Amino acid sequence: MSQSGEVTRRRPSLRKRRKSSTGEMSLVEHLQELRRRVVISLIAVLAGTVLGFLWYQYSPFGLSPLGEILRGPYCELPPENRADFTADGECRLLATGPFEMFMLRLKVGALAGLVLSSPVWLYQIWAFIVPGLHKKERRGTFTFVTLAVMLFTAGAVLAYFVVHYGLDFLLTVGDETQVAALTGERYYNFLLALLLIFGVSFEVPLIIVMLNIVGILEYEAIKDKRRVIILTLFLFAAFMTPGQDPFSMVILAVALTLLVEMAMQFARWNDKRRQRHRPEWMDLEDEAASPLNSGPGGVDAPAPVSAPAPVAPSHGTFDDVL
Repeated sequence: MSQSGEVTRRRPSLRKRRKSSTGEMSLVEHLQELRRRVVISLIAVLAGTVLGFLWYQYSPFGLSPLGEILRGPYCELPPENRADFTADGECRLLATGPFEMFMLRLKVGALAGLVLSSPVWLYQIWAFIVPGLHKKERRGTFTFVTLAVMLFTAGAVLAYFVVHYGLDFLLTVGDETQVAALTGERYYNFLLALLLIFGVSFEVPLIIVMLNIVGILEYEAIKDKRRVIILTLFLFAAFMTPGQDPFSMVILAVALTLLVEMAMQFARWNDKRRQRHRPEWMDLEDEAASPLNSGPGGVDAPAPVSAPAPVAPSHGTFDDVL
């Protein structure tokens, strides 16, 4: 009993030593690692949601309330293009349900929490993938997280300024016979969808860069497909922009085109730096013979035969050798 007990108590320590020495993980250990990182990400998102929920009404650190910031593009419209439901003339959105204002504030707080906690859950995603990469690729964790947050923020900020022109176009079509009376739900759904689409779309160049760094996507594979890529980006912008106004479509498509071109130039520079040249024999058919490199300095280049060396005369006789 004691001997078997000692064996069972030693097994976990042996497993830990084996795991730390080889770095290998079983399927159960992978699932446990995934669960741990998901829990950390959810806690970070929940904490960010609480902060966003409070920021919606209050102004921490001297900042304007989040609700006032998001309401800005609508309130900047001319007063004759929006309905006024207040006696003091202050710009407010319309609520048609008892829980609409609370759910709207919760939705805005959740999106703000997702953005505020993005460094945490992006790091958790990257840290879960990193053990399968090389040591040099692990060093790019901080750069990857920083660029991802910056690109998402840049896309959201651009969408915020685009909303003003999009609303100006959408709410002035047919303003001779009607006036816009937007509810908070409809307006924030439009605004948040545009912010998310712009923010997530701005991550596409980063994906191209990461695929090139790990060696999956090379510049030679995409350099001749610029027209197809640009057309795809414009079609993506046309289908994904929620308002379907031409200004938002063009801005999103042009911004993505510039960012993707920058990513392609990075791939070109990175491939050139690593000297990724495809050998000529890989472009031949299976039954074709590879050509001999008969040029000067080549592997199979002709070389002159060296002159024969004289044989040194031997001293002594055959009998002396024996």
